[in-house]
Amino acid sequence: MLTPVATYEALTTQVDWRFPARLNMAAQTCDDWATAEPERVAIVEITPAARREVTYGALRHRADTLARLLLARGAGAGDRIGVLRSQDAWCAAAHIAIWKIGAISVPLFKLFQRDALAVRIGDAAAGLVITDREGMAIMGDLATPLVADDVAVTDEPFETVKFETAKFETVETGPETPAVLIYTSGTTGAPKGALHGHRMLAGHLPGVEMSHEFLGQPGDCLWTPADWAWIGGLFDVAMPALALGVPVVAARMEKFDAQTCQSIIAQGAVKNVFFPPTALRMLKASGTTISGLRTVASGGESLGAEILDWGRAALGVSINEFYGQTECNMVAASCGALFEAEAGCIGKPAPGFDIAVLDAEGAPTTDEGDVAVKRGAGSMMLGYWNRPDETAAKYKGDWMLTGDRGIWQGDYLRFVGREDDVISSAGYRIGPSEIEDCLLRHPSVATAGVVGKPDALRGEIVKAYVVVKKGVKADAALAKALQSHVKTHLANYSYPREISFLDALPMTVTGKVIRKELKARAMTETETDI
Repeated sequence: MLTPVATYEALTTQVDWRFPARLNMAAQTCDDWATAEPERVAIVEITPAARREVTYGALRHRADTLARLLLARGAGAGDRIGVLRSQDAWCAAAHIAIWKIGAISVPLFKLFQRDALAVRIGDAAAGLVITDREGMAIMGDLATPLVADDVAVTDEPFETVKFETAKFETVETGPETPAVLIYTSGTTGAPKGALHGHRMLAGHLPGVEMSHEFLGQPGDCLWTPADWAWIGGLFDVAMPALALGVPVVAARMEKFDAQTCQSIIAQGAVKNVFFPPTALRMLKASGTTISGLRTVASGGESLGAEILDWGRAALGVSINEFYGQTECNMVAASCGALFEAEAGCIGKPAPGFDIAVLDAEGAPTTDEGDVAVKRGAGSMMLGYWNRPDETAAKYKGDWMLTGDRGIWQGDYLRFVGREDDVISSAGYRIGPSEIEDCLLRHPSVATAGVVGKPDALRGEIVKAYVVVKKGVKADAALAKALQSHVKTHLANYSYPREISFLDALPMTVTGKVIRKELKARAMTETETDI
């Protein structure tokens, strides 16, 4: 754990990436605590019908029982095994059991349609998937399910399940031993599997602790509405909490809504939350306030001043942004306990991470350039699964390219946009994030997505797609008002020359606007709203 300090400079000296020869995430997240404090609460399950606490000792029994079932099914070290479950103790136990036998867990999402599951299961060659009855119906015959008649994966209440209590001996693994194959969202092409070793969790901890202002304080309890099938739910919340001895709330939301969110926070005595940006916008649009939180973190895209200001008023805390991606996560963060957040910035490098902004030749620059992370970082992937050429293309010398554009603002990293999202208009390079943030400040706007649209004169023009709040009339007059709003608050050259109104924006399952789809739409448009 990070030691609480008074300055960011003191924080940066606390981490290096020297790992022990033996390292297994099953021990970090379960076995070590189960040995030391078996009655310590690990997971708080909240369903519409009940609230249930699962201790580390009980979690280990569950994982050990599953590990034996996996071996009985012929699974072994190096095999890829899918996990198709929602937030619950069985989901955590499934990953832990897979790591115990030296296999590789492959998180899968229940909202995927069959084709999306088929791509991931097929690419990973995952012949076995730990799931439940709901997941089995979704998956069909794509892989062999471990479900239904097996006592360790029933849908029965935890207290009624009988476990083998003999301790399972976890296989020996090291920091570089493959442990997790987690797929990118595929917003810029076919999804790729990022393969991570057992050092992945240790690599996440500094950024998680930093963004939650030294997570692990008395009374801390962590939750996120993000599904545990995603790196943001699994390795920014669930596994770090278990490793730090912080209770993690498991509560599946069929659909995000403010009232259910408030109820979960109250029932779980939640003090720390990771809210994806879309969740924050929905809370803001609903007029929701939440009290009693100690920290709120958010990541996935830049929030901007409007959401940050709202967070202080409605949530009672400063929202700490963090930054990373599936290939190398939690590399930068804000920490309200140490420094004020800067609107449009994604914080400062997390301890242990060396971040640079590179110019076209690959040299660090103080100008706008490519955001990159130096090799050797704890949370950096081993490589893309079966894609050596794409793995090689991800690096430039000693630096892993994130695909994002950024610029230093002092020692803060300012996010400009995805490399393929930055708009080049009449010689200006325009980041879409600040325009989206500016549009969100208008009282009529619920959410917005901004892309570049080809233009014969300017190369590209700024095109905005806007979803208005309930009861607002979306017409040419509003479009002109929004253009004036951006001109007034940003710059004349960056205002959206075209605005279209939509009922909803295309989103990834993690809540990011899919600008690729908006850009494709803009490419085919012949007429616009104004």
